Amino acid sequence: MRDFQYFEPVTLSEAVSLLQSGNGKASLIAGGTDLLVQIKEHVRQPDHVINIKKIPGMDDLHFDPETGLRIGALTTTRAVETSPLVQRHYTSLARATTDFASIQVRNRATVVGNVCRASPSADTLPPLIADGATLQIYGPKGRRIERMEDFFTGPGKTALGADEIVTHIMIPPPAPHTGKVYIKHGRRIAMELATVGVAVTLTMEGDTCREVRIVLAAVAPTPIRAKRAEELLRNKRIDQEAIAAAAFAAKEEARPISDVRGSDAYRRQMVSVLTKRALEQALKEAQ
Repeated sequence: MRDFQYFEPVTLSEAVSLLQSGNGKASLIAGGTDLLVQIKEHVRQPDHVINIKKIPGMDDLHFDPETGLRIGALTTTRAVETSPLVQRHYTSLARATTDFASIQVRNRATVVGNVCRASPSADTLPPLIADGATLQIYGPKGRRIERMEDFFTGPGKTALGADEIVTHIMIPPPAPHTGKVYIKHGRRIAMELATVGVAVTLTMEGDTCREVRIVLAAVAPTPIRAKRAEELLRNKRIDQEAIAAAAFAAKEEARPISDVRGSDAYRRQMVSVLTKRALEQALKEAQ
């Protein structure tokens, strides 16, 4: 392993100063489940590793009926997975954290770390985008808020500046009669990257769909919303014909590649299958 300097700042401003002194060769560490592996495999070779675990106020997991869910940068995936409030109000996120890696990894990895890793197949990204999550980011100019669906710019790339830190994820409270579903398809059940992932958040008013977000993973360079599919459902009565049309539209919006996990044609077909299944489950949950 290549030598690096190690720091343990106790404030956000100190951490930002250390990032700036790293001249683009500094890495933050919280859970470390990705970074340490990448350093050992020479994928990343930072000069500075900055441990943010001693900075107070970033390990919270709090739900408020008015403002929603707040997840700190140090909150582990396992804490989110086992939270009764997440299981009750954010069922798709709870499902995604259960599907994430092994239980040993989930006890160290953080949801914010999974977001900042920006893998196109990351499990937590689709439900967070479908739920309208935003990121609270701290940098030299203070705090700013970024919509999660705008945060990802390519595989492993984000809109986060080299001297900025994601401190929290914030998710709005669910509206009444909202169903949330995340379905992951892989070659095996456990310890697997998604070949295709689909998240749906759907709000009903009687027989009419008032709002819907459909997010596809592992079928484009970043997670993407299937907006044409959403338009086929929003403010319309949902029946099997509408669901089939939306599933077909989502298939047309996917931009998959072929790799060891599946061909582009197979992935497109699975987008249609999983979108139909996710919409049916979300509709049932919302009613």
